[in-house]
Amino acid sequence: MTDILFGQSYFLKFDPKLYAAMMPYPPLGTLFAASWMREAGYNVALFDAMLAESEAAWAAALAHHQPRYAVLFEDNFNYLSKMCLLNMRKAAFSMIQMAQAHGIPVIICGADATDHYACYLEAGADYVLRGEGEMTLRELLAALEAGQPQAALEQIAGLAFRSAAGETRVTPPRPIIKQLDELPMPAWDLVDAPRYRAIWQERHGYYSVNMVTTRGCPYHCNWCAKPIWGQRYNVRSPEAIVAEMRWLREHLQPDHIWFADDIFGLKPGWVQRLAALLDQEGWHLPFKCLSRADLLLEQDNIQALRRAGAQIIWIGAESGSQKILDAMDKGTQVAQIYHATQQLKATGIAVGFFLQFGYPGETRADIQKTLAMVRDLLPDDIGISVSYPLPGTRFYERVRQDLDTKANWEDSADLAMLYQGPFPTAFYRQLHRVVHKDYRSRKTWHALRTGRLLPWQASNLRKLGAMLYHRLTLPLAQARLDRLARGTHQATHLAPAES
Repeated sequence: MTDILFGQSYFLKFDPKLYAAMMPYPPLGTLFAASWMREAGYNVALFDAMLAESEAAWAAALAHHQPRYAVLFEDNFNYLSKMCLLNMRKAAFSMIQMAQAHGIPVIICGADATDHYACYLEAGADYVLRGEGEMTLRELLAALEAGQPQAALEQIAGLAFRSAAGETRVTPPRPIIKQLDELPMPAWDLVDAPRYRAIWQERHGYYSVNMVTTRGCPYHCNWCAKPIWGQRYNVRSPEAIVAEMRWLREHLQPDHIWFADDIFGLKPGWVQRLAALLDQEGWHLPFKCLSRADLLLEQDNIQALRRAGAQIIWIGAESGSQKILDAMDKGTQVAQIYHATQQLKATGIAVGFFLQFGYPGETRADIQKTLAMVRDLLPDDIGISVSYPLPGTRFYERVRQDLDTKANWEDSADLAMLYQGPFPTAFYRQLHRVVHKDYRSRKTWHALRTGRLLPWQASNLRKLGAMLYHRLTLPLAQARLDRLARGTHQATHLAPAES
């Protein structure tokens, strides 16, 4: 019999946009928890919802493993878990009920459960691990195994549960783990790696796996929720990272790494040490990561990232308007975004921009500045979202009185305005289309002009056709955007920039 069946409720099938993109990664946070409990002597198994068809697969896993405990331990390194998508919350509730039907105690850990533990207890969960869950899970199971009374559970930090009388008990927060090198490596042996490899190779021609070097983020962006690690930031040593990369290289043979950190390489000298160690190994795996414009400009960080193998670095650019960046407490300057992007490109590292529209006070003029920044710098990729109020943030407290009955997106392509923003939801969904049409067509045209895309090659005909389609349909898309803005005080035309 299996002691613990670990699972999570992010089903890629329930997120149409990312299912179409098909770039799946195993639930890294779940794998850390599984290895942690296995080190404590428990027999563990994994249900990987990422590639599952539906919750029915969870029911089958319960019947197959017959676990003593069912633990839904969400991947807290997946930013979509912080967004608390309703499709995934509904799936979690369904999975809780399935475990209940088998008479199996259910334990939950994740950002949404930390913020809304009462909802999960109401749905039937026996225990909710609030915040970082590994230590709390080990203490909880030790208490349950010893048959300790419920009163003893109130001495376990980071826990929420219902007493025998039906009252909700919430214990004080647990201090986070500081010495990350003491954690065992993720339980990669539980993952169906050949299936992941086959999907990546078929869809993208290479195989990517995920890693993390840190936990948390010390910056103060007022829209960014931090229910798991708060304002704390702890880092694994470069030596531990290289050891894990070596293991992955020997056992899984990936072609690429995604470092899923909120901020990669913040500690001074860390990236330089990583690059030196990889030089000693004599190999480098190409990787992508997330950083900040100001951080990239410090020391020789960009050169060190290049030496370490950085292939593309995503920047949380958010806006091309300094007014909006300041309102967000972002702590970066538009000039730094320009400078960092230019330096990355000069070094041979690709650049991705995360853009955010709809922050309170944003005008059409601010939007125009963001679009101008994208046109000026022409990053290698972009991701677009609208401001999303998450519990526990100053932004949430600012707009909570304006929140509609809908408090969460259904999936990552929803783009609904959950509060009374500068424009209605339809405007931002149309803006998303306009920005992508303009950006994608300009990117292809730039590749043509610079000789990186050869028009006579049959493999490029689809890109050329898409470019023509986007340019021809862009004027109508922009006209519809203007119509959606009419009737507001911001109806100024968002004029296209000159080609």
